This record gives sequence, C-alpha cells and structure tokens, in this order.
Amino acid sequence: MNNKKYIPRPLYFNKIEPFIGSGLIKVLTGQRRVGKSYVLLQVMDAIRKRDPEAVIISINKEDYRFDSIKNHSHLMEYLKQHRSDKGNHYLFIDEVQDIAGFEVALRSLLSVEDWDIYITGSNATLLSGELATYLSGRYIQIPVHALSYGEFMQFHQLPESAETFLKYIRWGGMPHLIHLPKEDAVIFEYLKNIHNTIVLRDIVERFSVRNVRFLQDLIHYLADITGSVLSAKRISDYLKSQRINLSPKLVLEYLTYLESVYLIDRVKRSEIEGRKIFEIGEKFYFEDIGMRHAIVPFQQKDIGKVLENLVYHQLVVNGHQVFVGKHGDKEIDFVAIKKDIKIYIQVAYLITDEKTHEREFGNLLSIPDNCRKMVVSMDETAVGNYKGIEHVSIRDFLIEGLI
Repeated sequence: MNNKKYIPRPLYFNKIEPFIGSGLIKVLTGQRRVGKSYVLLQVMDAIRKRDPEAVIISINKEDYRFDSIKNHSHLMEYLKQHRSDKGNHYLFIDEVQDIAGFEVALRSLLSVEDWDIYITGSNATLLSGELATYLSGRYIQIPVHALSYGEFMQFHQLPESAETFLKYIRWGGMPHLIHLPKEDAVIFEYLKNIHNTIVLRDIVERFSVRNVRFLQDLIHYLADITGSVLSAKRISDYLKSQRINLSPKLVLEYLTYLESVYLIDRVKRSEIEGRKIFEIGEKFYFEDIGMRHAIVPFQQKDIGKVLENLVYHQLVVNGHQVFVGKHGDKEIDFVAIKKDIKIYIQVAYLITDEKTHEREFGNLLSIPDNCRKMVVSMDETAVGNYKGIEHVSIRDFLIEGLI
C-alpha cells in the first residue's frame, strides 16, 4: 500500500486514465524531479480502488534497494520472484532507462495478457531508440512538466496575486519546493543539485562527454540569452570570443544532449504563409524557469525573456505544438497549434509607449488571416482588444483554461 502523500495532478492522470488496462505501455517522460513518480502513485491508488485484487509491482531505479536490477535479465528474474498466481498484474518502473535492455523485457511482458505496464524516463532517447523499434505502436507517451502557475498556487496553497506570481517567476515549478523553507538560498541550492545531477549523471556519464567545461559554458550561455534566435554557428562564434574553440558540429551535438534530458526545448522557426520550417536559427527555452535561475540568477533586466519562457511552458503544458513565427521581416514570438486551431502570440513586459504598442500589435496585424491573435504582458490593465487583437494579462494567460 502506498503511504506517500502527494498532491493529485489531474492534468496528467486524466491523460493516463483512459489507457489503464489497455494493453499499451504508458510512458511518462520529462526532466528529473518534475513529479513523474508521484503521478504514478496517483495511478496506483486509482488501480487499487477499481481492482482490489491487483498485484502491483513497483521498481524505482533511484532507490538503492533496486540496484541489483541492472539489465533485462535481472528485471525478468525479479518479476518472476514477485509474481502471484492470482489477480491482474501491474508493473511500474521509475527511470527505466537505467535498466539495460529494458525494452526486451517489456516486449516479452506484453505477450502476457495480465501485465499492465507503466514506465517513466528522463531521457528522450528512451523513445528514439530500441523502445520505438521493439514496441512501435504499443505505447502511449505522456509528457510531464514542471508545475504550471495554476498548479504552483495549488501546491503552495497560495491565492492568485501579484506576490504569488513573483514567487512563481523567481522559484519556478519544481514540485518538491513545497517541502523546503521559502528562502532563496535553500531553494536555489536544491535546484543547483538537480542541475548538477542532470549534467553529470544524465549527460556526462550517459553520453561520455569529455569537455564538461564546455557543456557548462554552453548551458550558462543558453540561460543568459533565453528566447533569442540562435544557430550553432552563432553559439560557436560566441564561445570562440571567450577563447573556447569548438566547432558548430560539436555545439549541435551538445545541444541535442541538453534536449534529450528535457533541460531545454528547441523551438524551430516557421514561415507563417509558406509553412516552411527553417533549419537555421531557433530559440531555446528552459523546462523550468527556476532551474534557469539556478544557472544565471534572476535580474529585473531579464523579465522579458523570463515571461516569454513562462508563456512557452504554458503552451506545451496545454499540449500545443509551438513554433517561432516569421512573417516577412517580422518575428512572431509564438505560433501555437492544437487540434488544427492556430493562435499567434506576442509577449511583452509592459506596453508603455506607442513604439512598443506598434511593434507588438503591429506584427500581429500584419498577418493576413483570421486566426486568434493576442499580446500577453504584465500590464495590470491588459484587457479587451485592439483591432481584433486580444490584450491579455500574463497572470490570466497562465491560468489553465484561457487557451
């Protein structure tokens, strides 16, 4: 029986619930410590309620008690020892990528009808390698993200207010923060420890990275210029100016590593009218803004890029496919698509003068279609619309249901 306390996250449970007992492997992916394990606990409790005779076997590869399960043979032997002759069997494996050849065992278990399987992974190669080859069409992926603003308020039991929003901006949405003293020194020490684990264990160790100094410099650079249009060559040129001589090819390789562990997201640029996807020049955003601040401390001058990162995070939490839009010589911060419905979004700190107003609203007015368009800013009076373009407060935008 599960004795751990957790706060339900219905956004993710509701995506899993229709597939309980379906014969498909449920794969929860996301950065370390975003709460995948606790979503699994929620699923386990739901299964116990509907199937009191359920045989639930849970393996957490971050728990030393399961260190002996190193490969698929060990896994099958463990399951053989813990299997029962009665009841339906449910298997939960946390951080499954730490079991070598796990996909071989899962394919074998799928042939046994009474196994219902749930796994989590904090490395995207989980779905791009043998799992995809061995189990194509036999799994469903559910991405799990750091807390949205709405979840942040629920977890921290805070009312919606300017003060609460500033805490979210500063600390981000890692769920475990609710158990820590609300002091910057404590919170950022915790976030730095997560960051170091991701870098050293999930990247350096897994991908045999030799130039750790360069990897750290690259992460720092991405944190510093979050939301800027970049290319591998531009990053390489910057690093050369810092006397770090690395080729664009190696930069691309390291960027792929950072994406694979869900530390950052790469957002491609798309031509709005021609639908062309540009291969050069992309934007990078952090999965959790607090993790970004653990690398480069938050400063007021960064507020624009931080707000942009938060809007991006909300869009992907809501299941949107996101691009950076290009329309002639104008850039649209986000083109968000979900179920063939498209939204254009500009993000600004404050609309304080005519020039800013013209830039943000003018870029959207230039787009010759009737899709929904909005400017998101921190203005307290961000309501209504201008020539059909909505002006929305970012606090309203970040509360689920607006989009």
